[in-house]
Amino acid sequence: MATLEDVANAADVSVSTVSRVFNDPDKVRPSTRERVRRAANDLGYQPSRVARRLRLQEGDANLLGLVIPDIQNPFFADVTRGVEDVARDQDYALILSNSDENPDKQRLAVDTLVTEEVDGVIVPPVRMDDPEVKRLVESDIAVVCVDRRMEDVRVDTILSDNRAGAYKAVTHLIACGHERIGFIGGIPRISTSMDRRKGYEQALAEHDVPVDPALIREGDSRWERGTDLTNELLDLGDPPTAIFTGNNLTTLGALEAINVRGLAVPDDVALVGYDDIPWAMALNPPPTVIDQPGYEMGRRAARILLNRLASPDRSPTTVTLQPKLIVRQSCGGDAPDA
Repeated sequence: MATLEDVANAADVSVSTVSRVFNDPDKVRPSTRERVRRAANDLGYQPSRVARRLRLQEGDANLLGLVIPDIQNPFFADVTRGVEDVARDQDYALILSNSDENPDKQRLAVDTLVTEEVDGVIVPPVRMDDPEVKRLVESDIAVVCVDRRMEDVRVDTILSDNRAGAYKAVTHLIACGHERIGFIGGIPRISTSMDRRKGYEQALAEHDVPVDPALIREGDSRWERGTDLTNELLDLGDPPTAIFTGNNLTTLGALEAINVRGLAVPDDVALVGYDDIPWAMALNPPPTVIDQPGYEMGRRAARILLNRLASPDRSPTTVTLQPKLIVRQSCGGDAPDA
């Protein structure tokens, strides 16, 4: 990813001359313009449209980039608000992109943010060896991973303790008298899905409940897939008496499948979902959930990114926040809050 300095060196001109070629070309001699543009093309440099427009309209602008994997997920809406509030307080504008959990879309989003010359990027990796995050880190662009972690990459990270959250959820279901507990996880390649499955299995093992592979499903964290996988579990010859769902949209899909079958929660099937939902109390019954602090994670991610911009040589940091079990009426039994 070429910079203004790279183009200036290749064209044997000053950085200010390169900037004028792209921002105010009439002030540069045609022969120089041609030399700069040829160097830019050879290096693959692309001028920043957004940064240029903001500079022209408002003077120098500070820009942060945020890539989220699912704009429909209320959890990531909370993360976005946390990032935006900190960015606004510190006079930064925010460019938001939605990758739709698609590596190709994430690549395009990252390319766009690099082209727009953002000061730093906040991103949940689409996999634990996410090549786009690696590319940003290796290019010396300030990066913070939020919600998901990377392997073997030194990068600032803000997480929720997903394994502990899943452990709390399943332990609560066991305390309510359930042993045949289904699990609908998310995309297997991301760290949150891996950790929630580990927490599910840990809770069963510590309470001497065998892990039954027939009760485990992994999906894509979408409403529709939650419905399909819940139906698969309920179609088993010996279906689960309780289901632990791996995110809020999957929870809604599970509730849809249960309702369409005419089953009652928690009398026929108990349920605990990961992530709270804003309209939880409008559901009947309101679901028991693991609530993770999405807004605070967004705020922390933005603050860590700004600290990285101020101190680029400091060692990377990882911050892990604790989720909370919120007990409502979807589990049955009389188990205490955990």
